[in-house]
Formats: sequence, structure tokens, C-alpha cells
Amino acid sequence: MTNGENFKAPSTARIGHVHLKVSDLEKALDFYNGILGFEITQMMGDSAAFLSAGGYHHHIGLNTWHSKGASEAPKNAVGLYHTAILYEKRKELAQVLQRLLEVEYPLTGAADHGVSEAIYLNDPDGNGLELYYDRPRREWPKDSQGGLAMYSKALHFDDLLAELKN
Repeated sequence: MTNGENFKAPSTARIGHVHLKVSDLEKALDFYNGILGFEITQMMGDSAAFLSAGGYHHHIGLNTWHSKGASEAPKNAVGLYHTAILYEKRKELAQVLQRLLEVEYPLTGAADHGVSEAIYLNDPDGNGLELYYDRPRREWPKDSQGGLAMYSKALHFDDLLAELKN
């Protein structure tokens, strides 16, 4: 095993999409399309769907190929902790927060991390989600040596929702 000193991922590498196993495709679509607003780009019968924002082929894949009717994965098992969905503008994060509050969707947390503001929740299958906005890099908190100094403080919903008045 190496510590990455000899090989670095290119700075242009990005995580392109997430593909989730779900127990009920319609329930998952009600959430990702109906609540979060991702557009359905393709359906594969009644067993899979692909969704996107902005016309991309897909950011989220959903399928029941090995999981139809299955229960949630145990919290204390190996697996994906959460998927993070990045909103380009703070106002967009405020809009999705307002939508979640309107439909009374349960949130599991919210935080100001200095570099970002984040809202945490689970999808209908218990898959963790982080909905977040990154502050401009020039605003990221630094420690005394100039390194990154992230933190977790309370996210004030009223301040975030004030973006909708602008």
C-alpha cells in the first residue's frame, strides 16, 4: 500500500454520478424527481431510472436489480456514508431547503463547515445525502500556517432562507 506520494489524481478529475440500489423505484423517484427536482432522462422498464440536472446524461442512477423490496442497509456496516449534491449558488441551496421544509421532509442535520454550508437527510431507502453550497475558495477558513481549517457550526436556516428575498 502506498501513501499517494508517487501518484496523484489529475486536478481535473471529478466524481461524475452515483448509482444507488433502492427497494422501491417509484418511492425513490418521488423523492429524487418529485422533491429534489432532478429530471428523469431515461427509464429502464420498472427496474431502473437515470436522473440529471441541467441536461447531463445522468447524475443519479436508481435501480432495483438486486434490491427490490429489500430493507435498509445496517448503519454499522461498510458502505456509502452519504452522497453529496453540490449547488453552485447559495440561493439554490436555500430553494431546496425551502422545498424540503414545505413538504415536511425529515432532516438529519445541518452545518456550516466554513468551506461550505450543508443540509443532511436520508432518502426513502436510508441512503445518506448531503445537499451543500461551497463558499468561494478565497473565503475558506485557514489555520495559522495557511492550511485549511474546516469546522462544524450550526447552520442558521433563517440566514440561508434570506437568500430567497434577493
